[in-house]
Amino acid sequence: MVLEFTKMNGAGNDFVLIDNRTQKVKLNTYQVTRLCHRQMGVGADGVILLVPCASGRADWAWEFFNNDGSAAEMCGNGARCFGRFVQKLTGKDGDFTFETGAGVIRASLHGDRVTVSLTKPGELRLNEAVELSIGCQSIHSLNTGVPHAVLFVPDAEQAMVQQLGQEVRRHAHFAPKGTNVNFVQRLGPGAIRVRTYERGVEAETLACGTGVTASALVAATLHKYESPVRVHVKSGDQLEVSFRRNNGEFSDVRLSGPADFVFEGRINL
Repeated sequence: MVLEFTKMNGAGNDFVLIDNRTQKVKLNTYQVTRLCHRQMGVGADGVILLVPCASGRADWAWEFFNNDGSAAEMCGNGARCFGRFVQKLTGKDGDFTFETGAGVIRASLHGDRVTVSLTKPGELRLNEAVELSIGCQSIHSLNTGVPHAVLFVPDAEQAMVQQLGQEVRRHAHFAPKGTNVNFVQRLGPGAIRVRTYERGVEAETLACGTGVTASALVAATLHKYESPVRVHVKSGDQLEVSFRRNNGEFSDVRLSGPADFVFEGRINL
């Protein structure tokens, strides 16, 4: 099978995007991992297919696969790349919606920056004591479409992202599905730095949109950050998380940042 694709990245979080409106493309786990392989394939943190919305709840829908071939409900940076990809294919101006495993997402485009309105976050848990190899740690968690653990650290650059990220990701406390893990440094009023160990990639990525969002909302809860929160990520880019908060409940959560085309090509799978 010869497959046409577009390579994109959102703040360094990179994806292979495929136009599958005809629904003729059926990818198996091996093909997804081959596409994502950085030496034997295109190289990406995930694969996204544009498909018609079968439920009629949105303009479009996607199928999203992690680097390891597993399906994922949601990806914030992937959603922003998907927004520009759909606009380029359809020529549609203005906002549009698409259905994900986490619900319906709205995308708004402003040049090379895209804002996506995320589904309502849930399952907020604060200050849970979790035993790790370095001792007992206070960990917070929030589901922003996919589950995220949040650990505040004095210096994100010195955080043991690979070692502790892997340990927390598969910790019994987050069983059975595990969690993504975010190491968060407070930079001052309205700003944080985040490094993320991603479930499904099983490594640190240059950015994670849902992780950035979870980190910003936990910072707002614990440290009284106001909307919007500026978030510095590993790639050097800056994302922005805006929200409304009423009686401790978050709503109208939005993630904004760059979404860039890298190249287009064909690959024989």
